[in-house]
Amino acid sequence: MSFSIEQLARHPKFLVALRFLAEALRNRYDHGPRIARVLASHQRWLLTQTAYALHLEYNPALPGSGLTVVGLRDLITHHRVASRNTVLSFVDELLNYRFIMLAPGHTRRPRRYVPAEISHTAMFGWYLSNLAALDLLDDGGRAAALASSPALLDLAQPRMARHCLDTEVWREPPECIGLFLWTEAGGLVVDYIISQMDLTNENADRIDIGRVDARALAAHFMISRTHLQRLLRKSADRGDIGWHDEAKKTRMWISRHFLDQYCGWQAVKLAAVDEAFAWALSVTAGNDPKQ
Repeated sequence: MSFSIEQLARHPKFLVALRFLAEALRNRYDHGPRIARVLASHQRWLLTQTAYALHLEYNPALPGSGLTVVGLRDLITHHRVASRNTVLSFVDELLNYRFIMLAPGHTRRPRRYVPAEISHTAMFGWYLSNLAALDLLDDGGRAAALASSPALLDLAQPRMARHCLDTEVWREPPECIGLFLWTEAGGLVVDYIISQMDLTNENADRIDIGRVDARALAAHFMISRTHLQRLLRKSADRGDIGWHDEAKKTRMWISRHFLDQYCGWQAVKLAAVDEAFAWALSVTAGNDPKQ
């Protein structure tokens, strides 16, 4: 059995799991900032997960299958996630950073690409972190199962990615969250905020985040301080975040509304992660492989 969206959002340990996941994603950035930035905005998250899914769905018997510019463009533009030019620029960036490469021996068009080893490692680590967060809720063994059988990712990731791409409430984050996530590196900022939550009084109207040094945070995430301060100011104007010391603006809080919206949105993705992994386990066990 996997968790439903509603079960996750209402789970008493969900905030702990989300804080754990945010911290895990922050650590991934610290160990590989360049590739972590590929997922640092919501648009890039959708592009990356869709691209990786297309790669895993490659079937030699089906012309044009696998990761191609045409395949990625058609899926992404169909859901109005990004423009054709944005998709082309994204693929060019992945090639320039050598996160993908032309498939060996593939000469016909459309050109098919495959992820480099660093990309495989990053995606495996991302899925493993999400499973570990789910395990905190029920003392499950999802992460251990993936670690012992890495090929499960090949089944689970495309199912999860397509489900998220098809789900409007995931594609379109709540406005208070989207304010950050539709900007460059905005996802990193949200991960940092969530990872710093003080849950000793988690039912309060304001959740303490602690000291936030905007200058240091901007430098760490390689974004301009002005850009970060603009994001924080817009969020504060909405009442979603604020400071205990308004004059110095160092000790931050987030509103209950902001946190509730974030929890509901993350529950959509984590439910998809959980369902896809449970399905992958059932397939490998020989149960209902067509469902």
